[in-house]
Amino acid sequence: MTEELRNISKKLSKKLKRDRYEHTVGVMYTAASLAMRHEADMAQALTAGLLHDCGKFCTAKEQITLCRERQIELTASELSMPALVHAKLGAYLAKSEYGISDHEICSAIMYHTTGRPDMTMLEKIIYIADYIEPNRREIPGLAEVRHLAFTDINRAVCRTAKATVRYLEDSGKPVDPMTIDTYRFYKEV
Repeated sequence: MTEELRNISKKLSKKLKRDRYEHTVGVMYTAASLAMRHEADMAQALTAGLLHDCGKFCTAKEQITLCRERQIELTASELSMPALVHAKLGAYLAKSEYGISDHEICSAIMYHTTGRPDMTMLEKIIYIADYIEPNRREIPGLAEVRHLAFTDINRAVCRTAKATVRYLEDSGKPVDPMTIDTYRFYKEV
């Protein structure tokens, strides 16, 4: 781990709740493994994995307030599903608080909750690493997605988006249109 990552890790360990921090470290190392497998930049994967939830240090309501104060535009969908807001806030904080100037890293943080059509490899890696990291509780289909993440990452993205849509619909919760677009795009790939 580089000195920069160590410093970010120390800062996050103080800001995030313990279980959130442990999840973050799990995503970081899972992202590094996926980067090695898919010949992506490991330093980018480690950094994006470590920072992907940096916006989750406060409540969803406080996240919305912080976004408004910083003129971070939120969609109607994000306002109706506050659990998504931390992704945009996190991308902003990665730049402003953690000194990340790499657009690819910030984009991977931005899209780690919903995905998007035609993602970069780094975006796919963070999207999947967040879903499959070892601290996640077992859910139906998780073992298959973990396998696909290392054998066919596009199918892993498709299965993850499909499972997310199904879970939200079955729970009677709204589904962000970007997640549906992600599923539709990767269904055809």
